[in-house]
Amino acid sequence: MPYNGVTLAEFEQVLNSDPVELDYELIDDEERYRAVGLTRGGRLLSVVFMVRNGKIHGVTAFPAGTLDKKAYLERTR
Repeated sequence: MPYNGVTLAEFEQVLNSDPVELDYELIDDEERYRAVGLTRGGRLLSVVFMVRNGKIHGVTAFPAGTLDKKAYLERTR
C-alpha cells in the first residue's frame, strides 16, 4: 500500500474503528469483504480486504463514494 492515496496506517485505522461492513464477494474462491469507516484524521474510507490463514490482507482502499457514505451515516446514527 498506499492505494488511491490511502496509507497502510489509514487502512488499519478504518479496520480498528468499528467500520460498517457492507458486503462480501467470492472471487477466485476467496471472500473479499468491503467496509467503510473513519480514520483518526476523519477521512471516511471504503476498504476491501480478505482473510487468509487468519490474517487480514488489504486488497484496496479509497475515499468513500456517495453510496458508502450514505450506508455509513445510516448505520452509525
